[in-house]
Amino acid sequence: MSDNQPPGYGYPSDPQNPYGQQPPQGVPPQNPYDQPPQQPYGYPQQPPAEPGYGTPPPGYGQQPPPQQPYAYPQPGPGQAPYGQPLFGAGGPPWLATPGQYGGPPRTMATAGDRFLARLIDVGVLIIPLYVIDFVIASSLGVIFSSVIGALIVFGYEAAMMLTQNQQTVGKKVMKIRVVSLAHGARPVDNDLWIRAAVYGLPQAIYCLGSLFSMLDCLWLLWDKPFQQCLHDKAAKTVVVKEA
Repeated sequence: MSDNQPPGYGYPSDPQNPYGQQPPQGVPPQNPYDQPPQQPYGYPQQPPAEPGYGTPPPGYGQQPPPQQPYAYPQPGPGQAPYGQPLFGAGGPPWLATPGQYGGPPRTMATAGDRFLARLIDVGVLIIPLYVIDFVIASSLGVIFSSVIGALIVFGYEAAMMLTQNQQTVGKKVMKIRVVSLAHGARPVDNDLWIRAAVYGLPQAIYCLGSLFSMLDCLWLLWDKPFQQCLHDKAAKTVVVKEA
């Protein structure tokens, strides 16, 4: 049998146009395999890619700048570096220098000097304190008398510290003086007020105040190396001997 079939007899004359459709006038026939693929039906159309899409932002992938190590604040005058004692084994350096008011280098006042100075101050205050205890206690009560007595002791200590070169009458006799632990000079007024308050005002509490004052004065016996009482520690002061 011959393979040549007449046109239109069951076989398409053009394999690329099996249905025999004629292209429009002036349009060349197209190959369907050369056309771009169409989007599947039912899926949203993909927008065209924008210029620069997918590029990393500026600085992406760069190493972060190294962080600076934490710096502790520098100590001020009379302050120790963080985690270190204020003074070395030799004590504050100002102890090896001549006194602020002249004379040889200063040394810490002994416990005997301080106790004798306190006894002299008690002798100065014993008359007003006795009058208060005898007159006010008999009329207003012991508690009110203790408050007035504490205010007198506080006022005496503060007035002498602020106006008499950090010396009470007893300290003048024993030639000892209150100075700042940090620099060996006159403490600021606020420290002197604190020192007088811790020493005198607790005595306003009946009975318990007297016990605290006794412990306060005895504290220097075991305090090393600066022989401070509790009111010295509160005010950051020490007592030195000038002569």
